[in-house]
Amino acid sequence: MKKIIVIGGGASGMMSAIQAAAGGANVTLLEKMPRVGRKLSITGKGRCNLTNAADVSEVVKNIPGNGKFLFSALKKFSPVDTVNFFNRLGVVTKIERGGRVFPASDDASEVIDALLRQLAIVGVDVRTNSPVTEIIAEDRKVRGVVVGGKVLTADAIILATGGASYPATGSTGDGFRFARRLGHNVTELLPALVPLETEEDFVKDLQGLSLRNVRVKLLADGRKVAEVFGEMLFTHFGVSGPIILTLSRQAARLLAESRFVEVEINLKPALTPEQLDARILRDFDKFKRRTIKNSLGELLPSKLIPIILDQTYLDEDRRVDDITQAERRRLVEVLRGLSLTITKTRPLAEAIVTSGGVSVKEIDPRTMQSKLVEGLFIVGEVADVDGFTGGFNLQAAWAMGYVAGTNAAGS
Repeated sequence: MKKIIVIGGGASGMMSAIQAAAGGANVTLLEKMPRVGRKLSITGKGRCNLTNAADVSEVVKNIPGNGKFLFSALKKFSPVDTVNFFNRLGVVTKIERGGRVFPASDDASEVIDALLRQLAIVGVDVRTNSPVTEIIAEDRKVRGVVVGGKVLTADAIILATGGASYPATGSTGDGFRFARRLGHNVTELLPALVPLETEEDFVKDLQGLSLRNVRVKLLADGRKVAEVFGEMLFTHFGVSGPIILTLSRQAARLLAESRFVEVEINLKPALTPEQLDARILRDFDKFKRRTIKNSLGELLPSKLIPIILDQTYLDEDRRVDDITQAERRRLVEVLRGLSLTITKTRPLAEAIVTSGGVSVKEIDPRTMQSKLVEGLFIVGEVADVDGFTGGFNLQAAWAMGYVAGTNAAGS
């Protein structure tokens, strides 16, 4: 039987091992942590956003980090295949807003348990607390690995160690080091799907405030580079939430280029400037004997009112019937474009995924095998592939794992 070693017990690693064993190979999965699936257990806030119910072309669009590289793999293992796979393992799924697919139980541990059962059924030898320290290769062909000071020989090795984000889950960048030693190029590693820090310290006063149905622009040197609509969150250091995470990959790259980066928040995107002005006038008329700080409660969350007034240079104790048209116009401008200067991202260790990795130019997209080292397969976050939130990163992991496991066993 062909001997295959899978390094890493995350999503792509477990899928690789299952497929390779199902293909008739003798498979050993080596995981350095005490248990497999640590990162899976925290995805989707512990609910495990398995995939997205989008078609293949839409999935590719939502993987800005080399999504086109995955086209072949996604054709072989699409979101429909992912759902069917887990349904066969006994995991009932459901679809939520934005096409996000979750287990109906809302429990990530059900997904991990199902994968563990399947690993046992197909005969994978799962070894936890087994950190690999070296991949052995001779004449550009893998020969085995060193684990616990001992050499384990292999005909093929699947590198599925994850990226460099969430190191507590075991993703500490080992795969990048192994790949470099074997001659691979690793592109610059940056955080993706990560909160952003701001220069403005008033965000501390807004900590915990969540805004829905807002539109946020990402600006570089004053020019718009991206725009998204949805939900965001203020933190003690800056901003977070779904749409901020979506923009963070580009923000990280712009900051790495020493660009001046800002986000501009349109708090009322459903209204034109004229409609918003009319709405403010109605509120002023309704509360004409009040101060301006006490007249905006139906338009804005209370925490946000003093910030908006400060940005508009309006004394919060002014009466609304004393506000001029020009001042009201300035208020509309701020409501439609609250600007924040982005100083940096949160650290890579806090990012949901790592942007960057082994260059996809050095990986065969049809098989996930290295073009430089025979018998070495590279999957998951070790490769320079990363997507937006919504199940796209896990779908990439399942597809890459499926293709690598199948081809490692069959090649």
